[in-house]
Amino acid sequence: MRFQTPLVPARLIRRYKRFLADCRLEDGREVVAHCANPGSMMGLAEPGFAVWLEPNDDPRKKLDYGLRLVSPAEGVLVGVDTSVPNRALRAALEAGAVPGLEGYDRLRAEVKYGANSRIDFLLTGVGRRDAWIEVKSVTLSREAGLAEFPDSVTARGTKHLGELAAMAEAGHRAVMLYLVQRNDCARMRLAADIDPGYAAAFKAARAAGVEVLALGCDLSPEGIAPGGPITFVEG
Repeated sequence: MRFQTPLVPARLIRRYKRFLADCRLEDGREVVAHCANPGSMMGLAEPGFAVWLEPNDDPRKKLDYGLRLVSPAEGVLVGVDTSVPNRALRAALEAGAVPGLEGYDRLRAEVKYGANSRIDFLLTGVGRRDAWIEVKSVTLSREAGLAEFPDSVTARGTKHLGELAAMAEAGHRAVMLYLVQRNDCARMRLAADIDPGYAAAFKAARAAGVEVLALGCDLSPEGIAPGGPITFVEG
C-alpha cells in the first residue's frame, strides 16, 4: 500500500487527546496532525522523535496532516496509523499472498457477525471452510526484537476474541492476524501484564480452535506492505 501523498519529515512536539499530535516541520512551522491510533502508543510518543506526516488537501478533513510513521530510534520505523493494516492486507489476501490463507476465491470486508460486530475479512471458496479473520495492528516493543500486543487495555479486542472463538466452535476457520508495524522485531507475544483480560480471552480462543498468524511489515516513507511471518511466542 503506497501512501496517497508523499510523506514529509517532522519532529514530534506532543501527542494529546489521543488523536492529535503537534509536530514541527523541517522549515520550522508547527502543525497539528491527525493521529489515527486509539491506543497508548507506548514508547512512540516522546517529544523530539522523528515522524513522517502525510499532507492532504481534502476539504472534508479538519486537519492538513496525518501522522503515519514514527522513528523511536535510528533506523527504526513504526507505522502508527491503525487503519493501515486492513488496507495493506486486503490486496495481499486477494492475491493469495498471505501464508496459510491462500486458495480462497472471494474476499469480503466488514461482514456482520457476533454481537453487533463486523469481521475485518471473510474469505470463502469452493470446498474450503470459511475463514473469518480479525486484524490487529501491533506497535509496542519493550524488549529488543520482540513486539507485543496490546499497548493498553482493549475491551473491544477482548470481545473480538470471544466472537472468533464462537466462530471456531461453529466449525469455521477463525484467524487472529497480528500485523507488526515495526521493522525491528522478529518475534511477538501478548502483553499480558498490560491487559490480563485480553490474555485470558486469547487463551480461551486458542482452546476453542482460533488460529494465530503474525506478520511483519515492509515500511518506508513511500508505503507499507505486509511482510513475511514472524514467530508468535505463546505462554
